[in-house]
Amino acid sequence: MNLPERDGDGYLTDMGDWTEEIGRAMAEADGYELDDVKWSHIIKARAYYEEFGSVPPIRKFAKYIDEDQSAVFKLWMTGPMKPITKYGGLPKPTGCV
Repeated sequence: MNLPERDGDGYLTDMGDWTEEIGRAMAEADGYELDDVKWSHIIKARAYYEEFGSVPPIRKFAKYIDEDQSAVFKLWMTGPMKPITKYGGLPKPTGCV
């Protein structure tokens, strides 16, 4: 699959290019495994973005999906909002390094 153009951090340059298939293909190209729970976080982050027009900080997101913040960190093994937004075709989260 040909992936749409991505920036230096691997984010889509055009959010409109995103589809579930592209999100999964981007993760695969990066060697990142997405299980069903991680994928559900991505879909919920997209719903949050549609509802509020912004990417949530992890604290708000954990509350939004009704999960413990430390459990979300443990699942993603990293700052979770970066891969969630990247593979969800969302803008880069602010305050994420």
